[in-house]
Amino acid sequence: MAMKKYSFHYGHGHKDFALDSDRVIKEVKMATKEPLQDIKAAVLDAIYHPIGTKPLNEIIKPGQTVAFICNDPTRVANSFDFMPVLVNELNKLGIKDEDMRIVFALGTHRLMTHEEMVEGVGEEVAGRIKMHNSDAKAQDDFEYFGKTSFGTPVWINKLVCDVDHVILTGTIVHHYFAGYGGGRKAILPGVAAMETVRVNHSFMLDPHSGLGRLHGNPVYDDQMEGVALFAKGRSIFLFNAILDDEHRFLKMFAGDYDKAHIEACKFVDEVYGVPIPQEADVVIASCGGYPKDINVYQMQKTMDNAWCAVREGGVVILLAECAEGSGSKVLEETCRKYNSPDAIKEQLEQNFAIGANKAFAVTRLMKKAKYILVTALDKELAKDMLFEAAVDTVEEALAKAEEIVGKDYKVILMPTGSLTVPLLKK
Repeated sequence: MAMKKYSFHYGHGHKDFALDSDRVIKEVKMATKEPLQDIKAAVLDAIYHPIGTKPLNEIIKPGQTVAFICNDPTRVANSFDFMPVLVNELNKLGIKDEDMRIVFALGTHRLMTHEEMVEGVGEEVAGRIKMHNSDAKAQDDFEYFGKTSFGTPVWINKLVCDVDHVILTGTIVHHYFAGYGGGRKAILPGVAAMETVRVNHSFMLDPHSGLGRLHGNPVYDDQMEGVALFAKGRSIFLFNAILDDEHRFLKMFAGDYDKAHIEACKFVDEVYGVPIPQEADVVIASCGGYPKDINVYQMQKTMDNAWCAVREGGVVILLAECAEGSGSKVLEETCRKYNSPDAIKEQLEQNFAIGANKAFAVTRLMKKAKYILVTALDKELAKDMLFEAAVDTVEEALAKAEEIVGKDYKVILMPTGSLTVPLLKK
């Protein structure tokens, strides 16, 4: 037996373990791409050679007003790297600091503290530009733009409605039911009201929604329709980046919020999609550490990616600290009350609620495989949420996995499970 040591991200630290290398079918890693060296040059190159629109200097006129939409802490965005470049460039184009604002795209997530905002965009920008949370629950903060053909009422935060230009920022990864992040998602769900998000996200129950699917996916099509209602007669400019597993910039895309996003998604597939020769008995996956494993709500994306690599009846061992617990009381209560994936789905079909949808997202995966957590999460709580077990070490998890799949198991490793999507060779 040739034992090999591994060290996977966990919270702000690591979990170490050893495996017989003969067991390992594949280590799922991103395609190696050279990270960008000069971030400022790359940002300027993107906004002055945009996709599907005129360059920024031909769009912006001196004395106008601009709202930036920025990611909240549950998304790794490195806004602190590109926001100073964008803000200073707008100054050069004749936009004063007091005529700019930042609105954080919280969707339905909790409000950010001032410290988190500063951390998000960097001290220089935070000291100069007014910053705001988009609070989905504060109905009076939103303006109505009509209904989509799917029946979603489109309420968008007023802070992005009364400006000359809206600049959408953020990063793009695969999304388990909206296809991909980035692009239109900065607006819907990012700065949309609770009811808008609730109705839109209810389409995740449709079999056409899913990872890596855009057109024909009702969640995406509805989001695009909703954003189009808002965008009519407005100037909207996209700036999206793609990061590697160490949070370094690989490429930046700017321009039309539809056309530039589509091009960026092709690059995401190139970088994050990883072919695997077969499904494994056991998948050991790390979310990639904080903030990807801050709570069960965020961890679930890694659960989805690992699901692609595990065989029917197999085991996924998930390294996720969950320092903030489940991330949703509704998620916990829904799991306790209905106690099975099918019962949760049935309930959602009758009454779709944000938080409860996450209970479905988490538990539906357990119909294929057992999920064992290596976590700081309360053990009873993990059981309530239908996880097979919650343990402290990978060794304990492997011992439990062996009881389920037998001693001759084969393993797929996913050190950056929130990013990489295993693609089974057909």
